[in-house]
Amino acid sequence: MAQILDPLPPEQSGTILCCYVNATSKIQVARISNIPNWYFERVVFPGQRLVFEAPKEAQMEIHTGMMASAILSDTIPCIRLLISEDGTYELGSSSSVAMDSINKTPTVQPINTKTDDTTKPLTVAGLASVD
Repeated sequence: MAQILDPLPPEQSGTILCCYVNATSKIQVARISNIPNWYFERVVFPGQRLVFEAPKEAQMEIHTGMMASAILSDTIPCIRLLISEDGTYELGSSSSVAMDSINKTPTVQPINTKTDDTTKPLTVAGLASVD
């Protein structure tokens, strides 16, 4: 369920459920500033998924954290971050994947579905594992 700390103004009717993933290694701030009488700003840590509700016309600004400041690295129409009813991401009418403008990597990366066994016995240098 979407976390809404600052509810939308009552005059906003058509809201959509959206998801943004920070696919970078830097802390980002996601901000929507084009909706009057509404404040939306969240810190998004590397690898974190942010699920939120927004008006269809909302624009999400992505500010990427630098040493002592943050720069506006991307502006994404929230309609491109839409989650459909079956839980999948939609990319609006465009079929291209949104790109992180700083690192030139896809904003939403595929989930690793590797199914083979990844557990291995722990061995210490010079000692054999005990089975």
